[in-house]
Amino acid sequence: MLKRFFGGIFVLLALLMLIPANLYAQQSTNYVLDESVIGSSGSNNSSSSSYNSSSSTGDLSVGNTASDNYQIDTGSKTTHDPTLSFKMINNGSSLGDLSATAPSMTTTSFSVLNYTSYGYVVQIFGPPPTSGAATIASSPLGSSSVPGTDQFGINLVANTLPYSIGSNPDNGQFGFGQAASNYSTTNQYHYISGDTIALAPKSSGETIYTISYLVNVAALKPGGKYSTSQTIVITGTY
Repeated sequence: MLKRFFGGIFVLLALLMLIPANLYAQQSTNYVLDESVIGSSGSNNSSSSSYNSSSSTGDLSVGNTASDNYQIDTGSKTTHDPTLSFKMINNGSSLGDLSATAPSMTTTSFSVLNYTSYGYVVQIFGPPPTSGAATIASSPLGSSSVPGTDQFGINLVANTLPYSIGSNPDNGQFGFGQAASNYSTTNQYHYISGDTIALAPKSSGETIYTISYLVNVAALKPGGKYSTSQTIVITGTY
């Protein structure tokens, strides 16, 4: 008797921001500088009762320079309020017909950008695919594709096996996002609800992440429609 499986993944995005107070001013009794400016411009004056600095027009440089303990964003005046933004690029994917003889794969994508929050972490929450009481088991750490076994796993890098699918985090300009260690190995798939799957260690321009999903099913798996709904949580770090 031929059994038919169908798989689907739906990803929801939630945001949690932690906003500290007064993280922007560098000052003493005689000097105040709201933001460091490199170049011939900045649209503001930096002043106190004993100091005044005005800026001319035209940026010499724009971008981010960083070390382990300090970073500076160059260019015109920007707000000192922390900002953490995200965008879902694709929030629903179909795995088509699942088979006990061949893996099924799909992808979904999202982007994250943060400013003056000194980095962020991305977590994923949700069960593996289920159909009624039947569940496709999560892949243990360091798993490659094994058709004919229960296996649900993800990673956030470019893969060549079992298919060429996915991509490494795309940092564009001034991005510092990266896949978390358990999800950054090509052709290996893993999943635990609540895991950190990506992060930025400091303020970062936009990073586009692609999640690659892998599903294998056992030959005696009950037929049905298997699906899961997941939530991605992004938290700013300070």
